[in-house]
Amino acid sequence: MIASVLPTYNRAPLTFVRGEGSWLFESDGRRFLDMGAGIAVNALGHAHPALVAALHAQAQDLWHVSNLYQIPQQQALADALVDRTFADTVFFTNSGTEAAELAIKMVRKYWFEKGEDRLTILTFDGAFHGRSTAAIAAAGSDKMTRGFGPLMPGFKVLPWNDPEALDAALDDSVAAVMIEPVQGEGGIRPVPESQLKALRAACDRTGALLVLDEVQCGMGRTGRLFAHEWAGIAPDIMMVAKGIGGGFPLGAVLATERAAAGMVAGTHGSTYGGNPLACAVGLKVMEIIADPAFLDEVNRKAGLLRQKLEGLIAAHPDTFEGVRGSGLMLGLTCRKPNTELVSAARDAGVLVVPAADNVIRLIPALNIPDDDLAEAVSRLDQAAAGLETA
Repeated sequence: MIASVLPTYNRAPLTFVRGEGSWLFESDGRRFLDMGAGIAVNALGHAHPALVAALHAQAQDLWHVSNLYQIPQQQALADALVDRTFADTVFFTNSGTEAAELAIKMVRKYWFEKGEDRLTILTFDGAFHGRSTAAIAAAGSDKMTRGFGPLMPGFKVLPWNDPEALDAALDDSVAAVMIEPVQGEGGIRPVPESQLKALRAACDRTGALLVLDEVQCGMGRTGRLFAHEWAGIAPDIMMVAKGIGGGFPLGAVLATERAAAGMVAGTHGSTYGGNPLACAVGLKVMEIIADPAFLDEVNRKAGLLRQKLEGLIAAHPDTFEGVRGSGLMLGLTCRKPNTELVSAARDAGVLVVPAADNVIRLIPALNIPDDDLAEAVSRLDQAAAGLETA
């Protein structure tokens, strides 16, 4: 008999009932150090007092009115994002998948309005842009697309980190290039800054739009507000979600006026997108994370965590191979199956997230205390030792 909850996840045997900072509390009283942050969602940890206060205050006034009316909280968050980024305009969604859908529509509408038949969007092996039909077609992964055909046409998947393949494919028939500055699901794989600069130049040369997916790597995760800032470039369209809501469902598409010109009244919509509750929380998240002093702390903590992980790797060379990533978006490449390490870490009371390429992801709250970072590495050491003994 099928479960009442559709069984599309292999869930761990844990039931959390409370969260505080970087800690989760199981129904049986056990505490777990959360180094996954809801898959990079809880950017300020669990039950952050400022977010709780913002949500509580807004919940007492107004939850939902729909986008048929002006929403002051939505306007304020859009203004904050425009003020701090390349963007001229913002559309709010409820998730990263919804943001990907709009980004793809925006690209197609852009070229339609220009009267040019440019439909191909270049994407990359290992990418993850969500699980809608358009998003799985963009990623082209057999694991995600099997059984869901025919797939949406118009995507060409290129090898990751292959500049020659990109140069060969990117000509003046291409509509856009869509890429994650740091792949998350693909195994914490950062795109070198030089390649992002070259990609921006190639898009300028051919007229293709540059679409960045910063759903996982954005909102301070790499030590800048958005990861592409390290390369000194700007996209035409950017997808944002996860951390922007701090745990409340919220996503956004940011765009230049030129890229968004075709998206006029009636071309897109969302019943819940940009609702007062979500935007009140998102505005508080933005206020905290966009502070340069906060981002400086993210970078300091990232250096501390990487240093400790290097020591962990040296202590367990048969279990771990290396560390990669940027900021507090780090991946441990494993010699043993990463699923075994995730399970062993859970037994040691620390939660990590698996990814492709036999990687475990360390994507904690951006404000995680130094002592909790040390404790997380200590528990990973315990997990590795237990596996080696077994």
